[in-house]
Amino acid sequence: MNALFNNISNWIKVDYWRSAFVLLMSISLIAIVRLSLDAGMSGDEHFHAKHAADVFEFYRTLGGDTVAVTVTDDNNLPTYGQVVDNLAHAIHRWMGSNDEMRVRHITNSIFGWLAILFAALLGFRVSKKWFTAIVILLLMFFSPRFLGHSFNNLKDLPLATAMIMGLYYVLVFLQDFPKVKRSTMIMLAVSIGFAIAVRIGGLLLIAYFGLFCAILFIKDYGLKGLWKMPNSRLFGQMFKWGLIIVVGGYILALLLWPYALVAPIENPKTVLSYMSQFDIDIRQNFEGEMIWSSFLPWYYTPKFILMTIPIAVIVGALLYPLLGGLKKNKWFEMFVVTFAFVFPIFWITYTGANVYGGWRHTIFAYPPMVVLAGLGFHAVAEWLREKLKNQTENVVYIIVLVGVVALLYSPIRHTFANHPHQYVYFNELVGGMKKAYGNYELDYYYHSTRKASEWVIKHAERSGLETGDKIKVATWHVASVEHFFRNDTATFEVGFSRWREWGNNDWDYAIFTVTGMSPDILKNPDVFPPANTVHQIKVDGKPICIVLKRTDKSDYHGNALRNQGQMDSAIALLQKALVAVPSNEAVLLNLGEMYINRLQPDSAILYLNKLLNFDPKNESANYYKAFALWRQQGRLDEALQCLQIIVNSNSKNDIAPWSAAQIYAQQGNMLLMERMLERALVANANRQQEALNLMQQMYQQMGFSTDDATHAFIRIWVRVLDQLGYTEEAEQLRNQPFRGQR
Repeated sequence: MNALFNNISNWIKVDYWRSAFVLLMSISLIAIVRLSLDAGMSGDEHFHAKHAADVFEFYRTLGGDTVAVTVTDDNNLPTYGQVVDNLAHAIHRWMGSNDEMRVRHITNSIFGWLAILFAALLGFRVSKKWFTAIVILLLMFFSPRFLGHSFNNLKDLPLATAMIMGLYYVLVFLQDFPKVKRSTMIMLAVSIGFAIAVRIGGLLLIAYFGLFCAILFIKDYGLKGLWKMPNSRLFGQMFKWGLIIVVGGYILALLLWPYALVAPIENPKTVLSYMSQFDIDIRQNFEGEMIWSSFLPWYYTPKFILMTIPIAVIVGALLYPLLGGLKKNKWFEMFVVTFAFVFPIFWITYTGANVYGGWRHTIFAYPPMVVLAGLGFHAVAEWLREKLKNQTENVVYIIVLVGVVALLYSPIRHTFANHPHQYVYFNELVGGMKKAYGNYELDYYYHSTRKASEWVIKHAERSGLETGDKIKVATWHVASVEHFFRNDTATFEVGFSRWREWGNNDWDYAIFTVTGMSPDILKNPDVFPPANTVHQIKVDGKPICIVLKRTDKSDYHGNALRNQGQMDSAIALLQKALVAVPSNEAVLLNLGEMYINRLQPDSAILYLNKLLNFDPKNESANYYKAFALWRQQGRLDEALQCLQIIVNSNSKNDIAPWSAAQIYAQQGNMLLMERMLERALVANANRQQEALNLMQQMYQQMGFSTDDATHAFIRIWVRVLDQLGYTEEAEQLRNQPFRGQR
């Protein structure tokens, strides 16, 4: 025992910073696993957990069960490798666990820890100092967005682990070449296979490997020297080893990814094509506006990164090139690390890729940035050593480390104060949560539904308003809430409700995250949270999830009577409901619509204006008001103002520009009519014939021929095709001579 103690003591004394790194990594592993136990479900977990079960059956039946490899209109999950999801499900099955989500979160947290480990090792490999590894460890662990996704994002976080692991072994391979260890080549192949088996985007690691090998040879030998002996022999050796590594990694990926396994070439090619044309579109709160993800500004991803990562990371990353990263003996390693961070962000920005939910799709590019930051603080330490020549290296390292921790004050405080919602973080550049609230998406992955569900389970009481034997809980994200109520189904029943429609539905308690809510409502303390809020899940004092309690069901019963045609009784109940919650959006809309149907536009506009006072861009309210002004009062200009609000705020709404086009036609304004028709057709190309008919009618009234109208419509249709991306069709139509109406 004494000998063991002495050996450990001697090992520690050899390098105190190495010992500190090992200790901190051990503590961080325990911490990240423990923290993950409190995490809620992410928004997509139920889908991927289901697919993981299908994958398990595929392997268990030796391919007999084909659900995991069959893509349908309703199920594209076979195109995702999701190897960590599959691993977590296998562990869950083997353990006989009764809580798969907990197993998933623990598994994912370990992969988050591995990402931290390999980022730190990469920093050490470049700097040859364990101090750098410690700085990177701290920067990674106290990056709240990264830490939060380590709890429950099995989609994006494991790819970050695979990519930084692969980048580490690529650099080891290049630094050791031609004396590369077999273990390095094996681990690089494992990294490549792991990356592809998580997401097809892991192929990027192969591209990195090839690019960095080529640059290294050019750096060392130049283009001409590359073909000279023995350089060409070395190049051939590198190419052969690289090919073996890549092929080995790809074979491993096939074995781990059922969809690729059944068609090793064709299916991965199909997935690559599918991912490049990914067309899901989600409205996001960005800069205080609800914008479709396909229309987000080019700077969405870089801005979201810069305002949600620790200031310390930004400072360190900027310092490294300024303090020596560009030196002759350092530029190659700096290029490798910098390229792995910059290129994905640049490519997404350049191509206008459809991204949403913050920058989780590019989280794999974040560890290299942190490595760059760690190297930057190491460069600061080297610079200080030159200035403080009377101080030892350890003293300088401690000074710099204190500075790093000081810069990390905000994320450290946030990590402890807002657990388990660490990923809802905004840094000092954007003014923290106080300034970000209502201007950007917050809990876009619905983590907070767990705490809200647990509160309801603990505090819910019967009110006498229940319409059944169970207490009904409404929510937009049913899957996660149902999971947390799975052991209380005798008492509770979970149902679906959109936020805007909660007044129309039957529930006793409701759980809503602020995701997708109107920015104007969120920033209006007079109406949000609404009067019937009984609990709030907060981050830095701002609610990211609320629990509502039904104190009156006049809104629900009034809507039921409205649907039955009992308008007088319905109106009485809906007006009563407004006394309980004056900001009940569904009630205000229902009253507005009912008074329009009763040909009482003044009363309709009265209620619609109450809603527009706190939600001025509400599309339904603006449209109903425009209808009342236009159809029932003939106030065309005021109606156009309401419709223009919709046109400006929602590029996919075709009803508002279509209505505006009709009004402009009524006013005889041909130019603006055509502009609105173009907007309507971009939003809904199926209105093509309607638009042509309207233009023909308008042109005839103006004394022009039907051919003139058709010719003008073709010009509009060409512009619409261009905007929709059908450039070839647009060009063909543009070059066809017009021969009259056919």
